[in-house]
Amino acid sequence: MSKEPKKRSFAKRLTRWIALTQLIVMGLAGYGIYVIVKGFSEMEETDLYKSYLSTSNANVSQILSTVYIGTLSHVSEIENNLNRPDKLQTIVKDVVAHNPYIRSCGISFVGDYYPQKGHWYCPYAIKVDSGRVVENRFIGDAKHDYLKAEWFTEALKADSSYWSKPFFDAMDSITPLVSCMVPIHDKQGKAVAIMGADLSLEWFSGKAVSGLVNGENIKVFTGNDVDEHPTGDNVLNWADRKWRQLTLTFIINKDGTYIAHPQHERVIKENYLKLAGETPDSIDDRIGQKMVTRKKGFYSENGLQPASFKFFDMDNLSAYIFYEPIEHTDWSIALAVPSFMIYCISIGAGVILLLLIALALLVTRIVGRIVVKRATRPLNQLAESANEVAKGNFSAPLPKIKHNDEIRLLRDSFEGMQHSLTEYVEELKNTTASKAAIENELKVAHDIQMSMLPKTFPPYPERDDIDIYGTLTPAKDVGGDLFDFYIRDEKLFFCIGDVSGKGVPASLVMAMTRSLFRNISSHTAESHRIAYTLNQALVEGNESSMFVTAFIGVLDLATGLLRYCNAGHNPPLLIGQEVSLVPCQPNVPLGLMTDMDFEPQEIQFEHQMTIFLFTDGLNEAENDLQVQFGDDRILDHLEASLAKGKNQPAEIVNDMAEAVHAFVDGAQQSDDLTMLAIKYN
Repeated sequence: MSKEPKKRSFAKRLTRWIALTQLIVMGLAGYGIYVIVKGFSEMEETDLYKSYLSTSNANVSQILSTVYIGTLSHVSEIENNLNRPDKLQTIVKDVVAHNPYIRSCGISFVGDYYPQKGHWYCPYAIKVDSGRVVENRFIGDAKHDYLKAEWFTEALKADSSYWSKPFFDAMDSITPLVSCMVPIHDKQGKAVAIMGADLSLEWFSGKAVSGLVNGENIKVFTGNDVDEHPTGDNVLNWADRKWRQLTLTFIINKDGTYIAHPQHERVIKENYLKLAGETPDSIDDRIGQKMVTRKKGFYSENGLQPASFKFFDMDNLSAYIFYEPIEHTDWSIALAVPSFMIYCISIGAGVILLLLIALALLVTRIVGRIVVKRATRPLNQLAESANEVAKGNFSAPLPKIKHNDEIRLLRDSFEGMQHSLTEYVEELKNTTASKAAIENELKVAHDIQMSMLPKTFPPYPERDDIDIYGTLTPAKDVGGDLFDFYIRDEKLFFCIGDVSGKGVPASLVMAMTRSLFRNISSHTAESHRIAYTLNQALVEGNESSMFVTAFIGVLDLATGLLRYCNAGHNPPLLIGQEVSLVPCQPNVPLGLMTDMDFEPQEIQFEHQMTIFLFTDGLNEAENDLQVQFGDDRILDHLEASLAKGKNQPAEIVNDMAEAVHAFVDGAQQSDDLTMLAIKYN
């Protein structure tokens, strides 16, 4: 005796399905919300860091502008006091004392401009660490000949203001500097000196720099020092949140040399392009090239949204890079942001959303199980009664249900089923018998239809001048495709056609068309006359508006001349030395309108040439993806068969049938498939 399977609680299963459905729905909704939040969060964060970069750029430009304007503002005073060389020392000292960003300043005159001062004369002042300004009148001598220095000769030649290349002062090999170079002219407009205001690059390198503003000490914080947070009105702060201090801000010039970098030892001494070139990743190289060519933007994979990559300057961590040029210089500033800083808000939102979904599922599971268990308790009683009905006892009593709900409706449905089962069984017997009779009749119709078509191949074994092979595969038990051929007076009459529609109506039109073709072609050898007469016969009494596309040909076996007429059918293909399309006038299909003129055409067959005819069941055959076999595949397959030496009609038709069956790969045939090949030997 077989053991009965263990009964499983419907309430538990229903609760699980409810929970699973809720999990899927809430999961999809949660994922959609997460994607939206993530997208907006990433956009907000990237826009925020772009604004940080622009702010940093503005801060750098403000410092450079302050130095530049502070330098230019004294040019007129210097030029008015060229006849008072001692006064120039006082002016230089004032320039350094009143500009917090200028570390030192000097006016380098051309040789022997003041003979009484010597060959070199350069009033010079420097701000020391304590903030005190120190004068130095002896900046130039034979050992330190600034007259031959490149910066001096280039500045005189340029005769315009510009920022110099970064350098280390000869008296201070530690502090990196850049100088604002301004030419000084005499009353004749000749450049007689170069005024240089030196700016310490430590203002931009993430290092606090001491200085004076109106006699008060200040500090500048660039946002990369994590040990101190100076405050006050005289503080330049590049970051406003402690957790964002993990970003990396750096500046390079047009050669790729670091102008500013949190690692002080890289400034001037190292080159971004060189370091990037030593890494296997080419993205950092492309970013460097854009920076040195003063482009503004960010790394992106699609050209629209910023994307991250492994950045060598962050120990190959994944990072976003934003960059833009600094105005009035050949510098470019960049901001590198670790990827997790962009994603942190969206990840946090995702975790919270996941916890809320989990909590909702837990509550639903507990409450749902209690409610469903109570609601489905009456089903156990109904199941016992249903078992009796399942055993064939259609008159078995059903339980009484007190509540007028869905279970009561189910009980009443069982009662109605009891009364209708007996009638249904009897009707099913009659229906089965009728269906068997219809299937038998369709089989007979199929056999009759197939018997009307040529089925013996080769059809003329006694002849060596012609070889023919054809097949027809209906989509249903009977179909609407046809092909036929016969020889009369040393002429081969043949046709292929496709009746609109499928099934029994199409098969009746097919049979009539085939009979008419035989009858009409027995009285004329003109293909267009056959088409005309056949059209007239089909139009008469055609109340169902069915039509036939057909190709009718008459091949003179003695001369090889093919006269043909096309009535809206697919043009055949000629297979000789190569595969080509038979030129066809489209004309209209048969059976649509009376008194239609069909244009005759003719071509000359060469020896060993084959004409391949087919219905649209071949080129319109579809696979499971609804992709059609198509005319190009037909042409390609015929060319491939020709290249393999397969030019016999049976080989051509059978190979094409295998190709289309392999293409559709078991997909249901939607149309009749008919192929006919005729080779003229």
